[in-house]
Amino acid sequence: MKKSPRSSPGSTPAIQTLSKAGIPFTVHTFDTQSFESRLSGSNTGYGIAAAEALGVEHDRVFKTLLVSVHGTKHPVVVAVVPVTTQLNLKSFATVLEAKRTELLDPASAERITGYVVGGISPFGQRRRLPTIIDQTALSWDTIFVSAGRRGSDVEMSPSDLIHILEATTAAISDRV
Repeated sequence: MKKSPRSSPGSTPAIQTLSKAGIPFTVHTFDTQSFESRLSGSNTGYGIAAAEALGVEHDRVFKTLLVSVHGTKHPVVVAVVPVTTQLNLKSFATVLEAKRTELLDPASAERITGYVVGGISPFGQRRRLPTIIDQTALSWDTIFVSAGRRGSDVEMSPSDLIHILEATTAAISDRV
């Protein structure tokens, strides 16, 4: 994989973070307009459409979710799960030893991260948040996560993803 230059056009805080850390990654872009109209009223999610646009296995594309956590010292935690799954909030709470967890509303997620929904990256957020990555990421040589903009993903090794985010892995998702 080549490392994208930090000053390249289309650079985002996520890409800048990876470049600064010297993490190998590849930026992949795709046209979101070609499938956004198709998504309204469809069961196909944005992540599945992105995987199809990228031409990769759906399970290799991961989405970034923000979760409100009650009863711990971290009120918001990031979850990174395959787009083919949904976050299991009960499992997530168990991993965190929390009383309760719930997905943040889109407006709050955007405010906290500085990214728009559909382009929320686990990197380069306004403040570093604890992160848990679904353990299925370890099944792949490389996976895809948002590069911080709709229509742009970074491909990288799951071990580098875990390392740069100082994340932990756990079984936190269920097949949809």
